[in-house]
Amino acid sequence: MTDSPAPAPGSSADAGSGVSANLSPLHQVHLDAGASFTDFAGWQMPVRYSSDLAEHHAVRTAAGLFDLSHMAIIIVQGPEAAAALDYALSARISAIAVGQAKYSLLLTRDGGIVDDLVVYRTHENRFGIVANAANRFEAAGALAVRAAEFDATVVDESEQLALIAIQGPASLGILERAPGFELPVAVGDLGYYWSTLGSYLGDEVLVGRTGYTGEDGFEIYLKARYAAALWNSLISTGAGDGLIPAGLASRDTLRLEAGMPLYGHELGLGTFPVQAGLGRVVDLGKEGDFVGRAAVEAGPPEGARVLVGLRSEGRRAGRAGYAVLDATGAQVGEVTSGALSPTLGYPIAMAYLDPGSAESGTELAIDVRGTSVPAVVVPLPFYKREADKREPDKRQPDKRERGQRERDRDSGPSQAGELRQQTELGQTQLGQTELGQQLGRKNETNQREASK
Repeated sequence: MTDSPAPAPGSSADAGSGVSANLSPLHQVHLDAGASFTDFAGWQMPVRYSSDLAEHHAVRTAAGLFDLSHMAIIIVQGPEAAAALDYALSARISAIAVGQAKYSLLLTRDGGIVDDLVVYRTHENRFGIVANAANRFEAAGALAVRAAEFDATVVDESEQLALIAIQGPASLGILERAPGFELPVAVGDLGYYWSTLGSYLGDEVLVGRTGYTGEDGFEIYLKARYAAALWNSLISTGAGDGLIPAGLASRDTLRLEAGMPLYGHELGLGTFPVQAGLGRVVDLGKEGDFVGRAAVEAGPPEGARVLVGLRSEGRRAGRAGYAVLDATGAQVGEVTSGALSPTLGYPIAMAYLDPGSAESGTELAIDVRGTSVPAVVVPLPFYKREADKREPDKRQPDKRERGQRERDRDSGPSQAGELRQQTELGQTQLGQTELGQQLGRKNETNQREASK
């Protein structure tokens, strides 16, 4: 989900100036491994251990291990927990099965995006919600306000839990061999965006087949006191498979190649889901009202910009805030994220463009510090695995699950064309993003005012 994108090597943020108030339960482990740190939403988190490129390539070819313990983890439970989340979030949470996870959005009443979330249904009436570190208090506060009229409770458990992600083609084999787990469902039998509750070293653990890199992988939620034992065990188990610790800098380039949105860059209070290619994440078919429904049905203003991919030649990449120009030199958009792709070897960027310039194949230019660098609009994602390494769910899904999976399939229509027709867009690859600044608790009224 989100924290600030990784700073460029050598930047002042990369130097780690200032002291963050929050430390991961794995902080000493990272120090011992020689990690470099930076501030992420008030947390000191490892930005890299060796090199950004080595860590990026390890995830694409073998496996990388990420500490994501700065993410917010919020529990919603009670007899009406599902109904409360149907009202609070954009997706139909009541439709997912126990063990299933779903990507969703927390919207303002004006249709802007407060946060993007992953929701795990761990029990019939209990849900775990993973929010962005910088939006922890925003998300928890909004959920509490929206659940107040339901028989449900909202509890922030962020400080009691740790989150470790293992990502890459070798991750399944490593996790299968890792000692200490007792799981009712083998990890190899989990479908994408499914999870299982079990135990690690005798205490509760949740293992989900989710991630934010474009590779197969797993995210593991457990009590903070067991985090170091699990981290060290996975590093030892995966040493022969090429597993290495990976920092948040590589996570940013991985998610960019996979076309996954980053809160504060591709997503924000001023962005409608349909503009970001996330129209189908908003379930307008569910019964009853939900926060933001009327605004989403009305749609963004005519001519609102849409999110696209841009490919450039050479070595100079567009960065967030750089202008995108048409053939006449007029500005038609702005880059939201960009980098020289470690996997593809050429510059890539995501940008919001005027609809008339957003069709695939449109030739444009990015103003890179006064130089017009040619760029062409391309479909997202930039990178996709040649073969889908995600094992299908071996269980036979019931009718409700089959219907849900049909709704959850990614699609890739022309975003500009779909927006002009005011139809719902297919979602981009889903996962968690990194936010850039710690936000204080605000109520829904403040959120609505901020989005104006």
